[in-house]
Parts: sequence; structure tokens; C-alpha cells
Amino acid sequence: MDDIRIESLVKEFGEERALDHVNLHVEAGELFFLLGSSGCGKTTLLRSIAGLETPDHGQIFFGDREMNKVPTHKREAAMVFQSFALWPHMTVGQNIAFGLEERRVPGKEIRERVDDALERVQLAGYGERTIDQLSGGQQQRVALARALVVKPKCLLLDEPLSNLDSRLRMEMRSEIRRIVKENGLTGIYVTHDQEEALSMADRMAIMDQGRILQVGTPEQIYRDPLTAHVASFIGETNLIEGEVESIVRDDRHMSVRVVSSAGFFQGRVTKANWRPSEGTPVLVSIRPEAMYIDDSRDVLNRVNGVIEESTYLGRSVQYHFRGDDGLRLRVTEVNPHWMRQPGDHVAVLARTRDVVVLKH
Repeated sequence: MDDIRIESLVKEFGEERALDHVNLHVEAGELFFLLGSSGCGKTTLLRSIAGLETPDHGQIFFGDREMNKVPTHKREAAMVFQSFALWPHMTVGQNIAFGLEERRVPGKEIRERVDDALERVQLAGYGERTIDQLSGGQQQRVALARALVVKPKCLLLDEPLSNLDSRLRMEMRSEIRRIVKENGLTGIYVTHDQEEALSMADRMAIMDQGRILQVGTPEQIYRDPLTAHVASFIGETNLIEGEVESIVRDDRHMSVRVVSSAGFFQGRVTKANWRPSEGTPVLVSIRPEAMYIDDSRDVLNRVNGVIEESTYLGRSVQYHFRGDDGLRLRVTEVNPHWMRQPGDHVAVLARTRDVVVLKH
């Protein structure tokens, strides 16, 4: 397996800059996710790594080898596409063997490697079946086997589960992670599905307009977003406008006290080397599940108001809450024993460690 380094990568399509000086380091053996909304540049970056797009500037390294001028078939990287791209007129075994035949691998070795690849994706004995005899999940495994059979060092996956139903997507998440880890691969996975990324990734990068906004573990990205865009893209969040009233310090921590139309909030700063001064406009980010309903008399991180709408989801209840000043918040109550009703007057609160203060 190799690590993958991207240095100041630029790719333009006419006047549109799809990649804007992207820098990234994927560790050897990582399952790394690229996330972002449509048009953010994540697929262009993946295709550049695969050699399917030629960057206008910058370098791509697999280990110590620069790959910019290395053709796709010599990069030791295999790609799995959204559409599976399987040939219906061929058997499962013939689909998997195609890449080896193109490389003129001897017939006996092809048969051995096809059988081995099928075993790795838990489809041993399926070689003679036709594609239309397989379920969607099995077809995805065949696409993975076809990628594995060429013995790549890097596996590139472009939204590979988007064409499956929700049950199969859940099933294949752990399967893809198992395949990457058991085969000692470096995996780069493109998706816009936040839950998919949070449940599978070792680390991830959030992209927007051709740039990387933040890189980190799923927990770091979710709990410590650096920008309002990241906080809003990964999961749900409430963003509240305010301005810094004061900086609060104790023996170990620094927090920021913010005044808003809904009252006072106190929270953490996640962006390194940013220390807002008094009067600085900021955004307060609070996840819906970090807010709770209580009759506490706390002044900080408290909003008084009324429940406007409640939605029961079994393991949780989602509330639409309107503060007395008109501020609207989303509040999620986990494992509810009873449900509050529209019109109920309540106070919602959040702990200081669950409040993140961001640049406006």
C-alpha cells in the first residue's frame, strides 16, 4: 500500500476552476472520504488521482513516485464507479477477468486470481452466473472483485452505493470497509452521503468550490467544525447570529461569551489561531441533539419559547421551536418517554462544550 499526496492541484474546465490549489495527504491503509455538494470538485479530484483527468498545475504522488505523467493502467489504482459498469453479456467470472486479459496475464493465473477475488468479496462459486442473476448488492461485489483482481495498491470509489436501496447500502458499508482493510489497500471514497462517511471513514475532507475546507476524523469534523459551511453540511445544526461580549478563561480552557437577540451563549472556538475580540460578529453553532428541554434557571445557552411542531421518529422526537424573540431552532430529543405538543411553552438549553463559536 502507498500513501497519496496531492500538492497544489489545479484543474480548470474553460473558465470554471474545478480544483483550486488542493493540498491533501492520505495515509497508507486509510479509508479516506471526499465529501461535498454537487460541483464541489470531489469527483474531479478522484479522477485526477486515477489518471482520468490531467491537472493543469500541481503534483500527485503515490508514495515517493510522482504520477502526473503515468498512464491510468500503470498507476496500480483501481476504480469502482457509481454505475458498476458490468457487461450483461458476460458471466461474473468473465467480467472480473477482463482487466487481466487486457494485460495479457496467462489463462491459468487468470482463473486463480478470479477465484481468489470472488472469495475476497464472499462470492465464491458465482463465477459462472450471469449478471442478471445477481442482486444489486452482489453486482456491487462483482465490481469490487474486478477492481481487486488487478492487485491494486489504491482503491478509488465514486459514489459506489448510490444506486442501491437503503437496506443494501447499510449492508455494503461494512463490506467495503472490510475489503479495504483486509486487502491492505489505501481507499479514497467520494460521496455526498454524510451518514455513509461518518460510519465508514478513518478520516474525511469536506470540499466546496474546488477547495478543501477541513480534514479530520468523523468525530473531529462533526464536533469541531471550523466553518459554518462544514457545520451545516455534516449533520444538522442551528446557526445563531451574535457578537462577542467577552473572552472567558479558566485554568485549562478558553471560551467565548456571545450576546444575541435570543440571549447569551458561551462556547468553544475550534479554529486554530483565531481569537475573536469584543464586538466581533460571530455565528453560534449548536447541534439539534445537543439542545435539551429543561426548567433550569441558567442564563447562558438558554432560549425561552414555544414548541411549534413535533415529529415522533421512534428513537427520537424532532421539535421545531420558536424563541420569544422569533429565533427558530431545531431540537432533537433522544429516547423520548413522552412527547411535548405544539403550543407548549418551554426553555431549551445547551452545555458550553456543545456550543461552537464560528467566524461569521
